[in-house]
Amino acid sequence: MTVSTAIDVRALINDRAIGLCQKLVVLLGFCIIALDGFDVAIMGFIAPQLKQEWGVTNQMLGPVLSAALAGLAIGALVAGPLADRFGRKVVLVCSVFFFGVWTLATAASTDITHLIMFRFLTGLGLGAAMPNVGTLVSEYAPDRSRSFLVTVVFCGFTVGAAGGGFLAAWMIPNFGWASVLVLGGVLPLIVAPILFFKLPESVRFLVTKRAPAERIRKIVDRLAPGVANEHSTFAMPSAPVATSSESPVKIVLSKQYKFGSLMLWLGYFSALFLVYLMGSWMPTLVKESGYSVSDAAVVTAFFQLGGPIGSLFLGWCMDRTNPHKLLALTYLFGGAMLYVLGMVSSHFALVVLLSFVIGFCFNGANTGMNALSASFYPTEARATGSSWMHGIGRWGAVLSAFAGAQMLAMGWSFSQVFGALSVPAALTALAILAKGINGARQRQAAGRDVALYAGK
Repeated sequence: MTVSTAIDVRALINDRAIGLCQKLVVLLGFCIIALDGFDVAIMGFIAPQLKQEWGVTNQMLGPVLSAALAGLAIGALVAGPLADRFGRKVVLVCSVFFFGVWTLATAASTDITHLIMFRFLTGLGLGAAMPNVGTLVSEYAPDRSRSFLVTVVFCGFTVGAAGGGFLAAWMIPNFGWASVLVLGGVLPLIVAPILFFKLPESVRFLVTKRAPAERIRKIVDRLAPGVANEHSTFAMPSAPVATSSESPVKIVLSKQYKFGSLMLWLGYFSALFLVYLMGSWMPTLVKESGYSVSDAAVVTAFFQLGGPIGSLFLGWCMDRTNPHKLLALTYLFGGAMLYVLGMVSSHFALVVLLSFVIGFCFNGANTGMNALSASFYPTEARATGSSWMHGIGRWGAVLSAFAGAQMLAMGWSFSQVFGALSVPAALTALAILAKGINGARQRQAAGRDVALYAGK
């Protein structure tokens, strides 16, 4: 008599040490995010040379830089539901291929109009990639280390952006600005086939979609060789119950998830507004405070350096404490440091130190938001929920470009700008805290309902 064994894939992942298959997912996810970081930052590297060769102004370059951000927002909004319907892998492979092709096309641009169009199309692919990487990694990570692994992967963004800067510094004088775009396009086109053949689909996604058992078993064999056999069935009975018959969009906007979704959107919007405004305008603000261009570069570098260190530390802490309280306190502390920074602009050493601390808090906490959203939604709607947080949050980044320019046009001082930025920091903290409190109340209410039902 043949005995069929039921395997809980969520418990299988949680009960075992992280294996080679999961490490491969993390490595490939890191590579995707690094390519993403390189491509997002690429126009900043070549902008000075474009101004020199084409005679364009900062005002003319503004739409070029904003086009990619708009594409990022729309790409994230569209890609999430697609990934929840067709799978994380297919969307990731297509998005990497897509932004590689359009980055190559950008290298052939002959005027500003082409640049704007091609950067918008590139942004669509970039926007689809980032949140789906976080979704896939979170679904292969044990619950005990999910936040840390997601933050490790998202550190690739800084690595890609910084590495691209060093490469651009060598390539532009020797090969011209288009060579950087060619490299930024060729690398994704090389990586896409590797993803197609080596990157596994989310096993949790396949179980929720009731994929053929043989397809699931092949992935389970990579996760835990010898555990499954030809008679095994697969399920996730230990996972939170979701209304799988509903569309991912309906789940994200359902009564159970609506408030949390709104708070994630508000928090990420405010957080990206703050970080992008600082990243774009900090060099100018520091220079106009009486420092040299080199001093401004040092301050900005320390702000960026704090990001990956903060990401790893906060990701590690999120797996060991209440993530909502941790992130809310981090944003509040960062906001306080912003206010202090505005008060000590005449002390260069303090400006550098505080810039590092602020980068640690905000860049680190922003990475933590990816882990927070991935753990909030059920498998059936995880890609949609995480992607929509990214898509709506990106409009905060778009708005920051105009807000920063308006602040400077109005003659705001160093202290006024950084004092004002403490407001979105506080708003982000309150949104995360409200989400955590609401979630705790929902769990308490669910516990009471179970107790009442059991007592009947």
